[in-house]
Amino acid sequence: MSYTLVTANRNYSSWSLRPWVLMRALDIAFVDRIEPFAASNNYEAFRAFSPTGQVPVLIDEERTIWDSLGIALYLAERHEGVWPAGEAARTWAMCAVAEMHGGFGALRAERTMTVGQRVAPHPGSPALERDVARLAELWAEGLARFGGPWLAADRFTAVDAFYAPVAFRVRTYGIDVGPAGGRWVETMLAHPAMVEWERAARSETFREPGHEADVATCGTVTADYRA
Repeated sequence: MSYTLVTANRNYSSWSLRPWVLMRALDIAFVDRIEPFAASNNYEAFRAFSPTGQVPVLIDEERTIWDSLGIALYLAERHEGVWPAGEAARTWAMCAVAEMHGGFGALRAERTMTVGQRVAPHPGSPALERDVARLAELWAEGLARFGGPWLAADRFTAVDAFYAPVAFRVRTYGIDVGPAGGRWVETMLAHPAMVEWERAARSETFREPGHEADVATCGTVTADYRA
């Protein structure tokens, strides 16, 4: 196996973060290839290496694996530790990953990811309030049932990777996810892989106007730690 993981900007690309942090945390070696967002729509440019015109994409020799969930499932068939070992924890983690992958639309829209900034948010919609309440509930459940400090085990697994972008959002916008959720966010942000990603995000000098405008619709930037 010879992996190349194609991702986009560290500051913005929440979907890229998921497989990247999973592979880093599990010590799965890969070539780290960054294809920055050059415009608000990168479909045609990204079609050169991605069948969907989106990132992330995992290239394994002649195979191209697309979508963060598809990549996680592919890796789970080839590497131990992607999912928790226990059946109950594994089942819960898979459901939580599926929920994150297909849900939380208001959170994505109203609290877009920007790793290197801090934002005083505009008031959220009822849908956002429901998303945040569900996050707090879900995280508290996993931590209580499986003992922590990670969401479904005593070690980092795919479910932590899939909620990694939310950890950055919680800090960026000051989102209240409850005591248990707050502890998980602190643990997550201190993980060496997350620290590495954040360091890269802060060092980026590239700005994409569309993503910058998305942040402005979410609230008022109060601090910008990017280069």
